[in-house]
Amino acid sequence: MGDWKDRLGVVYSTNPDFKYTVEAEEEAQTLPPSRQKLIVGIDRRNRGGKQVTLISGFVGRADDLKELGKTLKTKLGVGGSAKDGEITIQGDFRDKVVELLKTLGYQAKRGN
Repeated sequence: MGDWKDRLGVVYSTNPDFKYTVEAEEEAQTLPPSRQKLIVGIDRRNRGGKQVTLISGFVGRADDLKELGKTLKTKLGVGGSAKDGEITIQGDFRDKVVELLKTLGYQAKRGN
């Protein structure tokens, strides 16, 4: 049996032949940069008045998303995060991010 936390929320079965199975989530394959359509916008909500640049529309594995986020943060010299299919960069860097993404081969356009 696996970890007990994987079975939280499962109803108890009295069937002695019951075998609990976990369905593995299949991660989407990462599209090549030329087929990615990224939208670069700005977000001010729920951030204490701070502005962040939000890059959304990435299709692919979480590892590739984090790698792209790390590349952008390094080139811009700022902090941020990459999770839940979005990359967050601290500050308003919409124009610079669009330029960087285009040089990396992505289809990027500026949002709001």
